Amino acid sequence: MAKRNNVSRINEAFIEQHDAQMKRQIRRKKKLYRRLMLFGAVMAITMIFLTTYHINQRTTYHDMKQEYTDLSDELTTMQTKEKKLQEEIELLNDEEYLLQIAKTNYFFTEEGEIVFKLPEEDPSY
Repeated sequence: MAKRNNVSRINEAFIEQHDAQMKRQIRRKKKLYRRLMLFGAVMAITMIFLTTYHINQRTTYHDMKQEYTDLSDELTTMQTKEKKLQEEIELLNDEEYLLQIAKTNYFFTEEGEIVFKLPEEDPSY
């Protein structure tokens, strides 16, 4: 069974004013909570976005740094290879070097010369 309220309300201007003020305060609190919840949601979404962006940038930076080290290593090897090839070009421009290569690798000799090709390995005995 429901309780009955035996107290009757007085209809005075002060009471009505007080009730209206209480309703306004309740509406203000509800609006404040809604604004705070909206602000909190926007901040949470912003923080999540910034965190994921930061993580993506860090992985991109790490990948690019790794690629840079790989390419710099490749560059140094290519530079040393280029130096060796330049030296070989300079040697190939020398006639004496070309004659020496022709004599050792292709057995070209001048008249009266004898070329002996010795094995590069040590004998087994």
